[in-house]
Amino acid sequence: MIRKIFPLLFVVLILSANNSYAQEDVKINKSEFKLKKKGTGDALKNIKYGDYYYEQHTQGSYLKALNYYLEAFEYNPDNAELNYKIGVCYLESIFGAKSLSFLQASYNAKSNVASDVEFYLGMALQLNYKFDEAISLFKKYLPKISADAYKTSVVNKKIYECQNGKILNEKQQRLIITNMNVLNSSSKEYGSLITADGSKMYFSSRRPNKTGDIDLKDDQYFEDIYVSEKDSSSWGVVKNLKSLNTAGHDDAVGLSHDGNTLILYYSGDLFFSELNGDQWSNPKPFPKTINSKEIESSACFSLDGQTLYFVRGKDPDPMKSNGDIYFSKKDEKGEWGVAAKLPDNINTPYDEDGLFMFADGQTIYFSSKGHNSMGGYDIFKTTINDDRTFSDPENMGAPLNTPSNDIYFVMESNNTIGYLTTIRDDTYGFTDIYQVRFTGRNMFMNSEDNLIASIANPITEVNLEKKVVVIITGKIIDQQTGLPIDAEIVIIDNNTNQVIYSTKSNSQNGEYSVNVPVGKNYGMVIRKDGYLFQSENFDLVSTSNYEEISKNIELSSIEVNSIARLSNIFFDFASSNLKDASVPELDRVVQFMKDNPNMKIEISGHTDNIGNYDDNMRLSQQRAEAVAQYISNKGIPKERIIAKGYGFEKPVATNNTPEGRQQNRRVEFKVTSFK
Repeated sequence: MIRKIFPLLFVVLILSANNSYAQEDVKINKSEFKLKKKGTGDALKNIKYGDYYYEQHTQGSYLKALNYYLEAFEYNPDNAELNYKIGVCYLESIFGAKSLSFLQASYNAKSNVASDVEFYLGMALQLNYKFDEAISLFKKYLPKISADAYKTSVVNKKIYECQNGKILNEKQQRLIITNMNVLNSSSKEYGSLITADGSKMYFSSRRPNKTGDIDLKDDQYFEDIYVSEKDSSSWGVVKNLKSLNTAGHDDAVGLSHDGNTLILYYSGDLFFSELNGDQWSNPKPFPKTINSKEIESSACFSLDGQTLYFVRGKDPDPMKSNGDIYFSKKDEKGEWGVAAKLPDNINTPYDEDGLFMFADGQTIYFSSKGHNSMGGYDIFKTTINDDRTFSDPENMGAPLNTPSNDIYFVMESNNTIGYLTTIRDDTYGFTDIYQVRFTGRNMFMNSEDNLIASIANPITEVNLEKKVVVIITGKIIDQQTGLPIDAEIVIIDNNTNQVIYSTKSNSQNGEYSVNVPVGKNYGMVIRKDGYLFQSENFDLVSTSNYEEISKNIELSSIEVNSIARLSNIFFDFASSNLKDASVPELDRVVQFMKDNPNMKIEISGHTDNIGNYDDNMRLSQQRAEAVAQYISNKGIPKERIIAKGYGFEKPVATNNTPEGRQQNRRVEFKVTSFK
């Protein structure tokens, strides 16, 4: 089955699923179509065919009925019943806002054309931002259904949505929404998944393809997964991800932060596929702790990949559909644990869907038909607090959200560009993917533009709370051969020794990409069997802006005289006293020595050229000895370790800049013997 992304209004969907809210059987008076000799037969024939499909009450049948009714409308645009049915068909289609003129004409011509005409006209007004008029009609309709508690609750929900819409629409957010026409087609596109650096996008489409047939339920091709890559200025050719697509429906619903794992949706369950070089592995199902007898759909990983958030409980039958957000954590053995539901301040009695974890590891974006939605799915965000609770969801506001469905929002790590699936005036498929640029006041607008915009409509800024991250990218290669290496990369918080992020470099080209929140001092460890591990330090404590750091890494194979830099060993100023933040790095050296019991090493200390020669030689020797002593105290025999200080005799960079001097202040270890 397909993820339910179609902007169908909740109540209208019920028509085909449960007779408790069946449409009134409205008959078109065919005598009103015998107005003139020419065209009468064609008009009556179109009505007959339209009625045939209309009475099937499915999305595809409503769309077919609409085409016939519009032909008959050209013959007689004044018939109240025909206008009513065209309006209902439009409400069942992607372009529900187009229903307004037809339902309004029907109501004006014959206010009793159907007992529920106020309800459908109210929905059409809601979709067109005429919230006060919609509320008035909904309230007028309520006495007719006072004996039906279910219908009453549905209409009251619509009134609440309109009230929300009035509040949200009064404070327009400063952003620019653009149709991604290079990616979209005349078919459905949805569910974009973006890599952290914004260079690659995966999405689903029902455009004509060679891997699947046409679904007779709605006369569209089965969905396939597609990918597009972006160069410095534009998105490239859209390519079918053939290795993951089958003859049926194929859908990508989540992407790991390193871009190496896709979460897939097949037949009600979640699967995953891993990128090996340029090939995706055969999809494997998540375990039964995640997949259940219910439907599991949208999903996302936590930053460290140890938690999976996913939606469970969506059902093709809208009367049963109530997708809630669950999570599962990996245990010490790497097994996914039993899933638990997120708290009630996140889940609602209505559907939640479209999960995305931002690169800060704390912010989850999702869509919901509950909370203070203005209609259909609205996009919300929640933050994971330090005590593992979740903040109350915040509606992302207008114009990001509309009275129709706005869903599958994702955000690049720069925190200024996002993407979503929605319907807008310039949509030319059934659903399209749009880019959202959060501009902020004064960006892309001069002062006069801001003044005019502010007078026309009050403007507020989307509360993105400065969720700043840094992306680190590069290649990992063999120092001797220059060939790419598929190495393990681990990012560690040096103050807590907590693993923040882990990934692997690509086996084909050695490329890697990691993203980390600012405000901490991180160690990056790169390791591969047969090589010395390499460490890098990224001190982001004082960083406040988004950055992209390029760092290529050369790994040395384990052999005599090979050298590795220990970038996460820290000393007090002008002292050999080791700081606590050095412990994770020191323990890695200890473990490396235990894993290679026949290895002997030299620990070398190095300084910059500030100060006199003797003082620097003394300090570098003392620091090397402090490191050697720590390793020895952890059970490594002293005869396997030599401590040597070189002062500023062996610089690796210029001493004429602060950056160069920082590189020269270092600790290294060199293999002196290896059997």
